[in-house]
Amino acid sequence: MRGSHARSYAGHDHSHAPGVDANNEWRVGLAALLTGAFMLAEVAGGIISGSLALLADAGHMLTDFASLALAWLGFRISRRPADWKRTYGFDRFQILVAFANGLALFAIAAWIVYEAIERLMSPHEVAGGILVVVAVLGLLVNIVAFWLLQGADRENLNIRGATIHVLGDLLGSVAALTAGAVILLIGWMPIDPLLSLLVAVIILRSGWKVVTAASHILLEGAPEELDTRAIGPDLIANVKGVEDVHHVHVWSITQARRMVTLHASICETEDSDRAVKAIKARLKERFGLNHATIEIERGVCADAGHEEAHA
Repeated sequence: MRGSHARSYAGHDHSHAPGVDANNEWRVGLAALLTGAFMLAEVAGGIISGSLALLADAGHMLTDFASLALAWLGFRISRRPADWKRTYGFDRFQILVAFANGLALFAIAAWIVYEAIERLMSPHEVAGGILVVVAVLGLLVNIVAFWLLQGADRENLNIRGATIHVLGDLLGSVAALTAGAVILLIGWMPIDPLLSLLVAVIILRSGWKVVTAASHILLEGAPEELDTRAIGPDLIANVKGVEDVHHVHVWSITQARRMVTLHASICETEDSDRAVKAIKARLKERFGLNHATIEIERGVCADAGHEEAHA
């Protein structure tokens, strides 16, 4: 059984979707280049105008550039083939990057809140005209970057994390544009930090979703949409010869790569090879589980002595 599974490992199609990953990679890479290039332009605009708001946003974009570059690196590394030390390959690196990007969003939101409170307590003059011009350019750049990421796999956690960073920049540009217009029209300076607080709340909420989803995968949690309690009863009811199912473990390498291992007790007259094929077919059809490792048993479970320890 173990030998047959080892042989099938090299031949399985694990649905890594290399075309999708390559599409994700170049889109994130181009978004990173756009963000990095505009960050330099924003630093220049902030220095010329004396606008702390623009310099602060440039610092925000620096962290976003780093996050997008890290996301690109995640896709790049995940393309490396599996080896004897890493039999599942490097796909999980994408999840690590998504988790890190989610934590970075927390830091960015906290920094924006700190800056906003400081500006509310100590208002300062901002050159509204330059602020509006740079904000418009930033909005255009962020719209292009956001459009690029919308064409990628939006269910991918790495893409979701990168998209939230860009969305935060886009909202920041909208907030800066609105603030600049208000400052030009009526000269009310507190509008800038107040809108920044709103952006921080949106970023924090989105970052929380990415972190919780990534940590669930890193902790080997079962896919959210799958009730593992239903697997055993379903196989007993729908696969001929299956009398009991136990030691069911379901987890994900990435959202697209879901794994399951289980023990199946079959009747004495049932052919084990046929049972394995039937169980795998049912798992794929009913639960969308393409990679299954099945241990066939007759009578007492081989791990019966360890059941209490692992209960």
